[in-house]
Amino acid sequence: METDVKLTKLAKCAGCGAKVGAGTLVHMLEGFKTHRDERLIVGYDKSDDASVYVINEETALIQTTDFFPPIVDDPYLYGQIAAANALSDVYAMGGTPKLAMNIMCLAEKMEKSVVQEILRGGYDKVYEAGAIITGGHTIQGAEPIYGLAVSGFVHPDKVLTNSNAKPGDVLILTKPLGIGILTTSIKADLVPDAVCQRIYRQMATLNKTARDIMVKYPVNSCTDVTGFSLLGHSFEMAQGSDVTIHLMADQIPYHPEAYELAEMGFIPAGAYRNREYASGGVEVRNGITRAQQDIFYDPQTSGGLLMAVPEKYAGECLNELKAQIPEAAIVGYVEPMGEWSIVLE
Repeated sequence: METDVKLTKLAKCAGCGAKVGAGTLVHMLEGFKTHRDERLIVGYDKSDDASVYVINEETALIQTTDFFPPIVDDPYLYGQIAAANALSDVYAMGGTPKLAMNIMCLAEKMEKSVVQEILRGGYDKVYEAGAIITGGHTIQGAEPIYGLAVSGFVHPDKVLTNSNAKPGDVLILTKPLGIGILTTSIKADLVPDAVCQRIYRQMATLNKTARDIMVKYPVNSCTDVTGFSLLGHSFEMAQGSDVTIHLMADQIPYHPEAYELAEMGFIPAGAYRNREYASGGVEVRNGITRAQQDIFYDPQTSGGLLMAVPEKYAGECLNELKAQIPEAAIVGYVEPMGEWSIVLE
């Protein structure tokens, strides 16, 4: 859908690149006292993807929210991507999304037809996930924002967190990196249309298939790779699990066009925030280039799942994933905690 006013021109940041840095969040929440409930088995103090509250012996409630400024100019596609990104947190915890509510901020210059297309994109993506949108809340502001608050369900004994990786686990990633660099470069008309369409499809793709395959195996830990980047989310997994994560740079999938653009300096601000947050715990070996590192610190929008799978099951899990998600790859492994949280080699 073509519009007179480009959505991305109404926002300073795009997609998950607008996310507040993890380091900033840590400082903001220091010393903040919260009430405790024995049924709340995952809260924000865990730095996890969503909260989990046990309802009964068979059912736990997953709750999450995610929203961001436009990452594309097509309003329907923007709605799809924002919805897929919000739903991903439920998939990362092994759950099934069921209910969602719209979160929306309208900029002054947004036409009614644009707003309707954003909402339609979100509705269609939520319906594709097997869930429904039941309402929402809309305000006016300086920049357009769209996203969802999502509720899902999971068995209490099958909750996956980002803090339970075990030594011996193999790490599998299901979507290639480089989204932040590419979407930054699109604004400068440096990305061919075929590449644009490729990354748009990727961002609008649900992590449902990856989740459906993942839960067939005794996966120990999982997170989705979004605004904090592969290295940022891996860093959180390593610290939460008290392990060292080894990432194999030559095995990590990324869009090749992102490398050239990273060399040219088209790096989103979020990548610098991610580097500042995690680099103190990252050991870089084997002459990995700055451009590659920038890709690994690149904030992703609606990125893939990063799962820690026991080595015994990793090959079978990967084969099943690749049959439906060809880009899925083994990107590293987990060892007992050493000097560094992350070893990039």
